[in-house]
Amino acid sequence: MKGDIYHILNRGIEKGVIFYELNDYKRFISGLYKFNNQGPALRLSDEYLFDNLPVQKKIVEILSWSLMPNHYHLLLQEKVDGGAINFIKRIGNGYTKYFNIKNNRSGYLFQNSAKIILVERNEHFLYLPFYINANPIDLIEPGWEGKGIKNKNKVLEFLEKYQWSSYQDHIGTSNLPQIINKDLFFNIFDINSNQYKKDFQEWLGDVNLPR
Repeated sequence: MKGDIYHILNRGIEKGVIFYELNDYKRFISGLYKFNNQGPALRLSDEYLFDNLPVQKKIVEILSWSLMPNHYHLLLQEKVDGGAINFIKRIGNGYTKYFNIKNNRSGYLFQNSAKIILVERNEHFLYLPFYINANPIDLIEPGWEGKGIKNKNKVLEFLEKYQWSSYQDHIGTSNLPQIINKDLFFNIFDINSNQYKKDFQEWLGDVNLPR
């Protein structure tokens, strides 16, 4: 329903890779913009650049996102009833078509339907703003959630350079600000860029994350 917040994730079939190279990531991200529209998908002058963007009539507000080689995470708020499901279907179909043509393959790319979780419990609000942006830590410290962070400074430096998440935008370093509604994110979670960065670092010390 309009105003509801959802955590959405999906993986490649059998945990297969869905992003092989730079242009794959960029193509998926362009879909986050052009499919977030109540009418047909918006036409971008360049699929990989975010200049001179057409105006959206949004079906969702994107609050947070991260991409990993074999899966993605999104935190969305619906602007219209059914907006989240519609958006995710369009994203999945559009990227699958691109991926199949590029790689001369056919069939499904993602595991069944995306996992769409209504965010309504207090613990969701306590960890999701951090967890989605922290997901890429697995690339340099696999299993960190159970073992804890070995090198906190290295992890933070990595996240501050990792292009494929909203972390940079949330801490005040412009990366892809056209994708997210940062002001809404800060309003919902009652935080700002400086406090987010501080709280994120403290949160990394908690290895017993809820699921």
